Amino acid sequence: MLSVVACAPTSPTDEAVGEARQNALFENALFENALFENALFENALFENALFENALTTQTLTATPLFMAALEDPNAREVFKYIVSCALPEEQQITVNVSGVDYTFAGHGEGLAPEWGEDDGSCDADCRSWVSACVIARLDYLGQPVSISMRGDNDGLKSTKAERAAYPHIEATYYGDIFSEPKQIFACLPAGKTQIPRVCGPSLADCVVQNQGSCDNLCGNQKKDGSYPDCREAPTMKKNGGLKKGNKHVGSVTVFLQ
Repeated sequence: MLSVVACAPTSPTDEAVGEARQNALFENALFENALFENALFENALFENALFENALTTQTLTATPLFMAALEDPNAREVFKYIVSCALPEEQQITVNVSGVDYTFAGHGEGLAPEWGEDDGSCDADCRSWVSACVIARLDYLGQPVSISMRGDNDGLKSTKAERAAYPHIEATYYGDIFSEPKQIFACLPAGKTQIPRVCGPSLADCVVQNQGSCDNLCGNQKKDGSYPDCREAPTMKKNGGLKKGNKHVGSVTVFLQ
């Protein structure tokens, strides 16, 4: 389940970076094997059963390929995080799988609320934001941990109280979990060499690929501490020069208590 920590109202001048409503506090416990070993990606997403359709109960229950994918518990686990990242908290999706009802709820204002509209779909920016949000919620031990996720998206606005309670920057996450192969990236802020919450004791065998320094790969750090528009690590050109890596509009910076 997701948790949102309430905060006392503050004056308008305190909210230069965010709003009084606390949107960006999430609880994470997504095992990496659920992300990789599930029928949701293998059977549904690559056939555009999600992207080209609205993220609504009516649309998805009418999509046999998607409903078949949800027979897999790992697929349901990943879909839970996709919905909570994409949709606002007043929206939810309820489906019946093999006689059991499952409800998947949105969170906060949602990072891609347009996907949940009756005629909605998920474009490249939508995929980018939802991917970054899901990646940020991976956890090495699969244990619930409250995190503050921030970024250049209305659904990630933070309050002064939240920023004070979660002051420790961890990393910025981005990529495309819907691509093949999956693009699961992170960059590290100055002074950081590990991501123990997500990767455990070592980055060497982590599912998240460290791309380098956020200061070198992203736009200027925002007032809330987040890094926007982060890039993949540069690659070598045939002539020996360096080619900039692809930019990801959906870039989510995580802060810890």
